Amino acid sequence: MIWHLLVSRDKATDQQLEEVLDESIRNGQTFQKILYNYDIISEDALLQMIAEELGTEFVELHTGEIPEEVIELITPDIARTYGVVPVRSTEELVTVVAENPFDPRLVDELHFVLNKECQVLVGRPKDVQDAIDLFYPEKGGSMAEVIDEIAQLHEASGGNLEDADEKELERAANDAPIVRFVNIILQQAIKDKASDIHFEPFADEFRIRYRIDGALYEMAPPPKHLAIPVISRIKVMSGLNIAERRLPQDGRIELRISRKPIDLRVSSLPTRYGESVVLRVLDRSVVNLSLDNLGMTPDMCKQIRNLIARPNGIFLVTGPTGSGKTTTLYSGLKELNTLEDKLLTAEDPVEYDIEGIMQLPVKEQLGMTFARALRAFLRQDPDRIMVGEIRDVETAGIAIQASLTGHLVLSTLHTNDAPGAVTRLIDMGLEPFLISSTLIGVLAQRLVRRCCNNCKKAYIPDDKELRLLGITRDQIQGRQFYRGSGCELCNGSGYKGRVGIFELLTVSPSIQTMINKRVPTQDIKRKAVEEGMITLRADGINQILQGITTAAEILQYTII
Repeated sequence: MIWHLLVSRDKATDQQLEEVLDESIRNGQTFQKILYNYDIISEDALLQMIAEELGTEFVELHTGEIPEEVIELITPDIARTYGVVPVRSTEELVTVVAENPFDPRLVDELHFVLNKECQVLVGRPKDVQDAIDLFYPEKGGSMAEVIDEIAQLHEASGGNLEDADEKELERAANDAPIVRFVNIILQQAIKDKASDIHFEPFADEFRIRYRIDGALYEMAPPPKHLAIPVISRIKVMSGLNIAERRLPQDGRIELRISRKPIDLRVSSLPTRYGESVVLRVLDRSVVNLSLDNLGMTPDMCKQIRNLIARPNGIFLVTGPTGSGKTTTLYSGLKELNTLEDKLLTAEDPVEYDIEGIMQLPVKEQLGMTFARALRAFLRQDPDRIMVGEIRDVETAGIAIQASLTGHLVLSTLHTNDAPGAVTRLIDMGLEPFLISSTLIGVLAQRLVRRCCNNCKKAYIPDDKELRLLGITRDQIQGRQFYRGSGCELCNGSGYKGRVGIFELLTVSPSIQTMINKRVPTQDIKRKAVEEGMITLRADGINQILQGITTAAEILQYTII
């Protein structure tokens, strides 16, 4: 819409905006920020145009003029989720200033929550966020204070929600202390860079755990009676049926925490002692997506760039769930995302929003499978295609067809190592000559935990450790290994953050011949190593010797 506005009002040409978009993609900055940097239009002038187009007003937000009773009309949760600040109110109408007035859900959601009509004004995004920080600070009291408040509420209400009806569950889910409790949980998870949040009811306790750097950590267990209202709160936020506690459900929560857009994928599962809920945390920010930030060697980055720069072929990334395959693919896509090429992706789910790429969410329950999406893509005149996963022979066959007709296809596969991808494709039923003529490279990867730099200490590895790694003392040339002793910064684990280890198979003419002859995986691996492939284990050992990770991590995630 912004592009159309600027061109239709003669504020910019298509060529100028194409340059802005290209710069935005290269630097990972917003389209608007680059617009302002290029002096094409000022922020206030653009916001005024947007307001006119939407039939509303652009206003300066003066926080000192907003009555306290108006601020109290909405909760911090609503203010942060929708990026709005209320500025005035009558019996029938609430007026808010929004940082994103284009949000199609905004008016309907606020009308539902406030039970009033809603008028949306346009404000500077920074002013709106500053006002939210001022009026709705994220602290919300300590966890202990909130739990005490919930306990008092629990006693006053009689406490038993086991047989509660839908209205009672919804009322409990919207109690202010429950809302604050869930917000604290979510904020802490984002702060700690958790990838998943687990809410687990048991016979005598309610357990909440975060998955951080691949390992689960339990927070201090809250009272058992919190299970139903907390899980009901999550179901309300994600649009699940709050009354249905006998069947699994899937939903989604979109919110902003510390000004970052966060997407939570919600899965509920009925268990013996109540519903278990898992939230998958997807940070929608793409600022740091780059092949250079993944932990690869410069030589491997160069090889991958050369492979994905080809006009056609299939490039696969393999590894188990949660090994960072999607991040790697997106890092490559971001470099390919130019105005000269059309990029299409089919994903389940769409994990990152990248301007300039057409992204299709796969919904198998509606019949929109990876295979169907890929078949439709071929009629959209694409240059490069990303398919979230090759799950079956149909998808694999269409990927090969796409490659043979002049398209580059990027996708993922579940195999233990890079050469294993060849065997997996043959096992699916594909002809070896089709694989050898289209497959250009396979990248296998794992995520291993980094040593905590605050508490890591050097040590001399013993013979057993070296033997398990498959190396000799002569090979390490007297170098030391490292491991963390545990400190407050890493929660006593000895690890902080994760890094990738990689194995890149480039399909050379000799590898193509071996594929055609259906040579076993181990023989392909030996030949690839002869031609310079660094295995996952070898890359892991390099990370150990650099003090980046530990021998225990590499032994856990790799085989010789």
